[in-house]
Amino acid sequence: MRPKTIIIAEAGVNHNGDFELAKKLVDAAAGANADYVKFQTFKTEKLTSSAAKMAEYQKNNLNLSEDEGQFGMLKKLEFSKAQFEELADYSKSKRIGFLSTPFDVDSFDLLNDFDLDFWKIASGEITNLPLLEKFASSKKPIVLSTGMCNLMEVGAALQVFLNFGYKKSEIKVLHCNTEYPTPFSDVNLRAMKDIASLGVQIGYSDHTLGIEIPIAAVALGAVVIEKHFTLDRTLPGPDHPASLEPDELKQMVSAIRNIEEGLGSDKKIPTESEKKNIAIARKSIHINQALKAGEKLKESHFSMLRPGDGISPMGFRNIVGKVIFKDLPSGHKLEYSDFK
Repeated sequence: MRPKTIIIAEAGVNHNGDFELAKKLVDAAAGANADYVKFQTFKTEKLTSSAAKMAEYQKNNLNLSEDEGQFGMLKKLEFSKAQFEELADYSKSKRIGFLSTPFDVDSFDLLNDFDLDFWKIASGEITNLPLLEKFASSKKPIVLSTGMCNLMEVGAALQVFLNFGYKKSEIKVLHCNTEYPTPFSDVNLRAMKDIASLGVQIGYSDHTLGIEIPIAAVALGAVVIEKHFTLDRTLPGPDHPASLEPDELKQMVSAIRNIEEGLGSDKKIPTESEKKNIAIARKSIHINQALKAGEKLKESHFSMLRPGDGISPMGFRNIVGKVIFKDLPSGHKLEYSDFK
């Protein structure tokens, strides 16, 4: 049996720097029955230079006519260690796992004091060797996003962890497209198979609008799904427009659980629920006219009718020419005891 899909509700920076809003995001993730709620931890000075420009989607989502730069945008979205500790405790009280992705070494050190179940590494850090080595030094399980990557870059990042003694079974690699929102034509979901060729478990971090693609990813073998969510897509902020609202998040989680259950095993056998319908839906060999004892059965005597608890029509040629023991009425369901 495949493992249960880990569903990460990505709150990210959709709290807009408002701690009470962050707690409401925890409430929404827990209410949707996600496994984890995830935030982002960074020191702006360690993450971006003052010269770094915004992505086009960030400018668009913030309704900016001119690029004001990443630094100012991110500075407003920082939380302190004390705030993250409170969020972790609050998540625990709501019975949902807490995660946060660090974007710099200082933030890694801050979060390393937390009892996180695993590290979730952002796509943008996959070529950040010093930070990858910090993750690897922790020996915690790894979930690695691969937006903007080719397979060689994924393999190079994977090798960092293997060099630190990780087994591939301890690393889950998520296919991802780093555009917000991702056009459906750019999802390239079958690239998960390319990633699986590296010998790791696969997952998917989604930035499309809607819930169809992450559900399809589970059907294709994803064991981790990450999806941005917000309380309201119309809120100001870089990621809100490409995020699910709470009801949609709940629908996605429910659909994924249904898909998991529906995937079942890889064996084609009748299930317990359908066995009772075999005789009802299938057919048996009946005779379409009265026959006298001593007559030989002909193909023209046969009608294939329900129920299917008699002789299977698959074997009708094997009984052509058999001699009837006794008189049989029209419509009789043939049994092997009727002929020799």
